[in-house]
Amino acid sequence: MPLIYFDDIRLNAEVQGPVDGPPVVFLNALGTDMRLWDAVVPLLPPGLRLLRFDARGHGGSDVPAPPYAMGALIRDAERLMDHFGLKDAVVVGLSLGGLVAQGLAIKRLDLVRAMVLSNTAAKIGSAEMWQGRIEEVRRTGLASYADGSMARMFGRNWAQATGVDLARAMLVGTAEDGWCGTAAAIAGTDFYTPTASLTLPSLIIAGANDAATPPDLVRETADLIRGHRFALMRGTGHLPPLEKPAEWAALLATFLADIGYV
Repeated sequence: MPLIYFDDIRLNAEVQGPVDGPPVVFLNALGTDMRLWDAVVPLLPPGLRLLRFDARGHGGSDVPAPPYAMGALIRDAERLMDHFGLKDAVVVGLSLGGLVAQGLAIKRLDLVRAMVLSNTAAKIGSAEMWQGRIEEVRRTGLASYADGSMARMFGRNWAQATGVDLARAMLVGTAEDGWCGTAAAIAGTDFYTPTASLTLPSLIIAGANDAATPPDLVRETADLIRGHRFALMRGTGHLPPLEKPAEWAALLATFLADIGYV
């Protein structure tokens, strides 16, 4: 997969589909890479121009020294969209990616026609909570941190959950500096007020078993956005594109059709 060179960072990105196809941009969760969407992409309507990439500090992208700012993550997405000539796109973000999507819509509404926010919120956790997790990862490493993370994301029966092996592999394979730097960006982000100013077609998806971003938190963020629709997926946790990719892809495809995008 090609590395896209900017003046301060190289980002691992993949674009597929016809050059003139309606663009859809995917933004990953903390501790994941673009494989998060592997099971979803083949199920989407044909003819779309799809951009996936590894956030800074993740996957094949560069790992700058931490901490990171949310503004830098938003700017990375903005620059990649500009690089590939994508505008008026449907921007799809999960967890961390949902924060980036909100920030992108706030900053560059010309780039964003609609949003899909999955398992995310305008503010995720507290600065103190994230600082505690950063200290835990620094002390014990991501391999030791992984079990607790999987339990929060997949629920009580996480060890048997569909997709948990890939989720764990992506997390443990993430650079420690990248995870900690990005966690610091999440810790410092509160989009309640700016997100409440947004009016655009938005699909907000929650997972019933998600302890990382519980459904009530996700719905609270949905209610900030005029023009939203809300979907609760039963039997899934924090990463429904891994757990129930067909059901999640169907929600996205229906939304794209309903807004006249496909």
